[in-house]
Amino acid sequence: SSKVDAAVWNDLRALANETHQNVSGLLTEAIREYIERKRVRPEVLSHLEQSMDDNEELGRLLAE
Repeated sequence: SSKVDAAVWNDLRALANETHQNVSGLLTEAIREYIERKRVRPEVLSHLEQSMDDNEELGRLLAE
């Protein structure tokens, strides 16, 4: 069970009515988008690690 601020819940219900969707669908969509924004994709981490490896010498020079 989760608690949602009453004003936010009312806004969500109003949006559901305005867009002819149900609250459950809107919540699922919102949660999915939130997770996608917050999660760092493995390929991004891989590129970051590769870039750090490729530029290790530059990093040392900049640290001096």
